[in-house]
Amino acid sequence: MDTDSIRAYCLSFPHTKEKLQWGESLCFKVGEKIFAILSLDLTHGTRLVFKCTPEIFAELIEREGIRPSPYVGRYHWAALERLDVVSNDELEDLIRQSYEIVAAKAIRKRKRTAKAIRQRTAPVAKKKKLSQARSHKSRTHRK
Repeated sequence: MDTDSIRAYCLSFPHTKEKLQWGESLCFKVGEKIFAILSLDLTHGTRLVFKCTPEIFAELIEREGIRPSPYVGRYHWAALERLDVVSNDELEDLIRQSYEIVAAKAIRKRKRTAKAIRQRTAPVAKKKKLSQARSHKSRTHRK
């Protein structure tokens, strides 16, 4: 795969956005979370970075031309030094798995955030109803 085909493949996933960050790095995101980083700078040592499961990460970093990504390798991010280190089919599979891992976390985070917002606003609505009921009760009790 080349840069254009990786870009097209990453953008084919639902809710994916791309953003140029850190100079010459094209970041592919789902739910504001990065699932792949493609370096556009040919002098840079790393060409593609992606998230993987701990098992796949352990297997990949044993191969020539694949290493833990600087700064985030401990979170199972693998870095390909060249795009031809793995076959096209395997690369597509690795990118898809990275998308699925990150998208699942993004969805869980979105649900937690929505639940927290509901919990913060729910007591306000209950208090309002309770105060309205008390007000109505006191008005009817006075008569």
